[in-house]
Amino acid sequence: MKTYSYLLNVIEKKRAAYLILVDPDKISGEKLTSFVSACTKAGVDGFLIGGSLLMGGNLEAAIDTIKKGSDLPTIIFPGAVHQLYDRADAVLYISLISGRNAEHIIGKHIIAAPIIKRMELEAISTGYMLIESGVKTTAEYISGSSPIPRNKPEIAVATALAGQYLGMKFIYLEGGSGAQYSVPKEMVSAVSKAVDIPVIVGGGIRTPEEASEKIESGAKIVVTGNYFEDEKNWDLLKEFADAVHKKN
Repeated sequence: MKTYSYLLNVIEKKRAAYLILVDPDKISGEKLTSFVSACTKAGVDGFLIGGSLLMGGNLEAAIDTIKKGSDLPTIIFPGAVHQLYDRADAVLYISLISGRNAEHIIGKHIIAAPIIKRMELEAISTGYMLIESGVKTTAEYISGSSPIPRNKPEIAVATALAGQYLGMKFIYLEGGSGAQYSVPKEMVSAVSKAVDIPVIVGGGIRTPEEASEKIESGAKIVVTGNYFEDEKNWDLLKEFADAVHKKN
């Protein structure tokens, strides 16, 4: 089953999908092996892998480790063109539609497209939207784009609709790595009601209750990353997964 179809199937059957973002700079080796096992047992639905910067982490080795330890899909969440690997199941083909930097809207994509074609990677087109989160995030700095203000849901709605009309399969509302605040539920709700494609929400989600709130507001996929880089939090993986999947 293709990864995109798999995610739609999870959403239909479980209410929503729960993905874990792995940054190879932050977690690797034996720790990653143990983490993958914990995630799989907890009921996570898949893994995103990548980062705005890869200073020393090995994307290929991390993907190999995940695939060795789990049958769940491994989806590249690229921060740059070089973050591609043919053993991954898919790649989020991200266009930063909230920004005005053409390189991150279409420029880098032209360079990556032949590589993705050659690797036979499944490309899932995703309208990526940075949302103001209380701090200047790495994604904001590296992309050279301003996030959408937290108190301007109408801008988020118009941007998300543009992404849908351009043919995106997902809309990704992102607070950014290390966000102080997650995407406001009012914005999640407004965007989810306006578009006909699944909405992903990530960044700054630190409790199962917050994860559930995003789903109740209309999101169909929740992503957590930084919070689980600390092993002390791994015991909460199942609570997060249950909070995302729980049906009223």
